[in-house]
Amino acid sequence: MKQWKKESISVDSVRSLHENFGVDYISATLLARRGVDDKKSLKYYLESDLSYLHNPFLFDEMEDFVMRVAQAKEEGEKVRVFGDRDVDGITSTALLVEFLGSMGIEVSHRLPKGDEPYGLTVPGIDEALQDDVTLIITVDCGISNIEEVEYAQSKGIDVLITDHHIAGDIVPDAIAIIDPKIEECSYPFTHLAGCGVVAKVIWAVSFAMSDFFQQEIFLFHAYPGNTEKGKETVIIEAVKMRNLLEIERMVEEVVPGILDVHQSRIISFLNSNLPIFALDVETERRLITRAFGTKIDIHIGELRQLLSATIPQIGSHSLFSLHRMSKSVKYSQRMSELDVLFSLFVTHVTRSIPYLRDKYEYIFDLVALGTIGDLMPMKDENRIMVKRGLALLNSHTRSSLIPLMTAQKLMGKQISTTDVSWQITPIINASGRMGTPEVALELLLSTKQDHAQTCSEQLLRLNKERQKMGEDSWNSLLPKAKNKYEEFEQKFLVVEDKNVNRGLTGIMASRLLRQFGVPSMVIAHIDENRLTGSMRSPTYFNIREFLSLFEDLFIDYGGHRCAGGFSIEKKNLPVLHERLSSAIEAMQRETDEEDTVTIDLELPPKYLTPEIISLVELFEPYGEGNPPIQFLISKTTIEEIRYLQNSRSNGVNHVKLTIRYGEYRWPAIFWNGSQIISESFQEGDEVDIVFRMGRNYFRNNETLQLTVIDIRKYKTPIEQIIR
Repeated sequence: MKQWKKESISVDSVRSLHENFGVDYISATLLARRGVDDKKSLKYYLESDLSYLHNPFLFDEMEDFVMRVAQAKEEGEKVRVFGDRDVDGITSTALLVEFLGSMGIEVSHRLPKGDEPYGLTVPGIDEALQDDVTLIITVDCGISNIEEVEYAQSKGIDVLITDHHIAGDIVPDAIAIIDPKIEECSYPFTHLAGCGVVAKVIWAVSFAMSDFFQQEIFLFHAYPGNTEKGKETVIIEAVKMRNLLEIERMVEEVVPGILDVHQSRIISFLNSNLPIFALDVETERRLITRAFGTKIDIHIGELRQLLSATIPQIGSHSLFSLHRMSKSVKYSQRMSELDVLFSLFVTHVTRSIPYLRDKYEYIFDLVALGTIGDLMPMKDENRIMVKRGLALLNSHTRSSLIPLMTAQKLMGKQISTTDVSWQITPIINASGRMGTPEVALELLLSTKQDHAQTCSEQLLRLNKERQKMGEDSWNSLLPKAKNKYEEFEQKFLVVEDKNVNRGLTGIMASRLLRQFGVPSMVIAHIDENRLTGSMRSPTYFNIREFLSLFEDLFIDYGGHRCAGGFSIEKKNLPVLHERLSSAIEAMQRETDEEDTVTIDLELPPKYLTPEIISLVELFEPYGEGNPPIQFLISKTTIEEIRYLQNSRSNGVNHVKLTIRYGEYRWPAIFWNGSQIISESFQEGDEVDIVFRMGRNYFRNNETLQLTVIDIRKYKTPIEQIIR
């Protein structure tokens, strides 16, 4: 029997969320139970504005990156984008190719075909050389291609790398590398998908095409302080910024008539021949004169008229008033009036750049597809990017996706992360798994509806082939896996099979992980001399770190914490098996949390109403790090049980239930629950149920439906059975 667990929470945390952020008590309880009770993380749940995203120039080498792209545009160079074959790599490629093309750059693309290895390759570089390409940009790959980058540079081709995989001890000698997982990288969020990194690059390049790029200025603000020695002090603040980032800040409190201007730290700070701007120059001048007398002469530019052109809400409000009006203030530990001016200036600049104002927001449908498909944590800025992307997918702004979404019966329904995970990304991934990622890329880049329709039909055919091959591969792998599971003392799985398509190793490793609950590796044959492997693991296991133990045996390798892959020469396989055995012997058998059912919220009868779906959708996007809300209801009645046929297994696996709770009768689905229900439950039973709620669409009718996670007969007050 699975253990039901509901984490205890602080009543003070719930009250604080309600009082300080206006969050209702139920939402506040859910947020607190998920550990979302600090201002920094809370804003990513409550907000969706792009202004809350991190500045791309927090990447250390972003200036170098955008300057090289600008040079390519100015000199009419040919640029080639190298991507990967999965949904993240394909969407990343589509985004960058589309954007560079809109800039007028002559851009082409290259994805791994057939059995070609992942990442930048020497044959691919040779092709680029033949086509007179002078700049290669990698997306979702490149961080492990040290020799290939060196080869490209030797041939006169510069390389820019965008990636999100963990780097080794040595990184390629590229012109610039944009990867949040590089050690000591200054970027504050490490879990961007490859397409998320590309989104950052697109913003930065757009910004670099404006007059604001590399411009250094001061923002200035003075205001009355405390009374000291019978005089009211003047507090003077200034912040130096470059590329809309704070570079340096100075604050000084001045007692009028006491401090000579030449002794002032703030005046010395400002004395650098950089432009100085304030919201209300006359007000600032009066305060400076009060502080230092009439001898001081600082030239300050007025910002009010400039900012009002793009932010009309400023009107005649003072910074003090604007500070009180600012929504960002509540998410900051200490946000001064100068910080509000800083934020307003950033907003003004962003709205002054045509691409960032008019087009940038429309890239996030593909960012959402890649982020969801690559199982990135739904935390921090990923939440905002995916929220915006889901909104675009629901409004069908990218016409090339309409044929695929129509075929998958997604038109007319509210698309969630679950829909994307089950109905869209597997289809796009199928293209790469079958060795033809170009088909999916063509769909995303298509500007003609008939071509998009053709690509969509091709993708669906490829997916059917992939499903058939997947079942054949699974039937071949499973018996071997059972033996290996015992051989490795139920701690690890490694299965090699000549019959498995190299594009399916990741899927097979994932299925083995779900079946056995241990780190699982599947190895397939590329040709007579090379093999490729994929590995998947529970959250407690770091795949990238584990694979690094055998890097001397691999042709290449890479990945995330819970997913990775490698290629290896056949002659090294026996040594790999031997060293794997030694490494696994030293492993401790870990336990995952699959035997624990987590409960987010217990609902009394009066609270389980159709309106609860709005609460469920408030917490979207769901995914890694933010699983769907799981509710508990106690002493509900099963009114009807109906068993459903599963055509794939020729058996009865799923159950439809009708339950009554309070005033409502609810349809519920219990996937793979037929054995549990048939053995232990019957109509009329009073039960406790843990479930998720969602929308069900059947024959163009939308209804709310409960998805049963676990069920027990009601016996005792629920507090006694939750530990």
